[in-house]
Amino acid sequence: MGARIELNTDVLVIGGGPAGTWAALRAARAGADVVLVDKGYCGTSGSTAPAGTGVWYIAPERDARARAKADREALGGHLADHHWMDRVLDQTFENMNLLGEEGRYPFPVDPDTGQQIRTGLQGPEYMRRMRSWIKAAGVRILDHSPALELLVDVDGQVRGAAGHQRQENRDYLVSAGAVVIASGGCAFLSGALGTNVDTGDGALMAAEAGAVFSGMEFSNAYGIAPLGSTITKTAYYGYATFFHADGRVVDGAGSAKGRSVIAQTLLSEPVYAQLDRADVETQRLMRLGQPNFFLHFDRRGINPFTDRFEVTLLAEGTVRGTGGIDVVDDTCATNVPGLFAAGDAATRERICGGFTGGGSHNAAWAMSSGSWAGTGAARFARRAGRVPAGELRGVGGAGLRPSGRATLDAPAVVAAAKQELVPYEKNFLRDGPRVQSALDELESLWTAVLFGLGSASGEGGIRSRQAAAITAVGRWMYHSTLARTESRGMSKRDDHPDLDPAQHHHILTGGLNEVWTRPAPLRSTALQAAS
Repeated sequence: MGARIELNTDVLVIGGGPAGTWAALRAARAGADVVLVDKGYCGTSGSTAPAGTGVWYIAPERDARARAKADREALGGHLADHHWMDRVLDQTFENMNLLGEEGRYPFPVDPDTGQQIRTGLQGPEYMRRMRSWIKAAGVRILDHSPALELLVDVDGQVRGAAGHQRQENRDYLVSAGAVVIASGGCAFLSGALGTNVDTGDGALMAAEAGAVFSGMEFSNAYGIAPLGSTITKTAYYGYATFFHADGRVVDGAGSAKGRSVIAQTLLSEPVYAQLDRADVETQRLMRLGQPNFFLHFDRRGINPFTDRFEVTLLAEGTVRGTGGIDVVDDTCATNVPGLFAAGDAATRERICGGFTGGGSHNAAWAMSSGSWAGTGAARFARRAGRVPAGELRGVGGAGLRPSGRATLDAPAVVAAAKQELVPYEKNFLRDGPRVQSALDELESLWTAVLFGLGSASGEGGIRSRQAAAITAVGRWMYHSTLARTESRGMSKRDDHPDLDPAQHHHILTGGLNEVWTRPAPLRSTALQAAS
């Protein structure tokens, strides 16, 4: 292994997706020196890069904005905050216009008006331009360099991170005035497209520094995908009819509760779909908007509009769910000094409540929260100043520094955790006793991880850390699920099927060896950033 490299900067951004690159751009524009570390190759890794996405881009017209905010309020259990929704709509409008004008993104043009249509993005082109943009702004990028632990000073303030550069086979340490975690959510290595880097690493690192989470019960998103495919573009299945193997229609599979019906059916038999409700023009627009959706079919000689094909559900966890690190003010600061959170790593309850915003809302949240976190981190770093690396200590534990002899195998830990987190009957079709049983298994697994999972080598440490993070996220998720004894948003409980007005609140969680939960009131007024 090569000698460790050490860097010093104002702002360290962990993650190179849309939230991370917008954070880096805005921090640089606020005058900060910025280093960005990405688990993969910034511009190509993560769930946005390989696919197209809609964007919650609404012109600043009162009625249009009001309709946009009202669209998902009931679905989200009325947990969203109009202050945050307004801010996201404003920031997204600004960012998309900046991307089109300064970033020169080639938005399609409306032939009738001649105006660019800025309601969607093609991930490969979007992220390619974001990488070029931040490099031009002077951001230093470390590719294939996953962060493994946060660094804190004597006061517990987050001051950087340590990790490993895979291609150079050497460790690195970056000391900083402030850190933005934009490392994405956790999809439990389910195989959904682009989520192989989304293993909850940022959540675990944040928790070790003392961060709090919100909405983790709303982390049971599942996307519809053709069997054998990784593409989870569930919106397209709004044009589908679903069938049993014998040709009968699966009743209710096309309704608002359709995925639950599909999951229930999949427990005992296969389910087939056909996009038979899309007319010719819709078919053309679908192929234009999401070309990679059709690769699976074209390679197999399937016409999804006329042929039936078998489907499955892939877990998307906190990538499509809304739970994540809690943010405590308008800069997306966390409760830990020096630590900011953005994108899927942060809670999206502020704009989505307890129901997934899908690609559109999540894309808007990523670029907005990234912008605020980057700017906030730059301001914080100016006040805090830099600190020598020798004055910092790492706070990483599980998967890095076992309390006993390292005998556990990381892939085996991942397999055991997935057995409790991925099956529909445990995480999607929720019931208190089933969730409790799965949580008990995860608690036992966590105890074993603390004692016997860790590796001194770089690649081994990365895999051990991922295994520990997936297990940790599952524990926060299930503790929060059991604390919400009702059905609200996407957390539906078979044993508590009704909405309980007395539980119209957020659920916070945190802790490592001992997980805690507590209710928190809705934030109905603006949270002002610290001066």
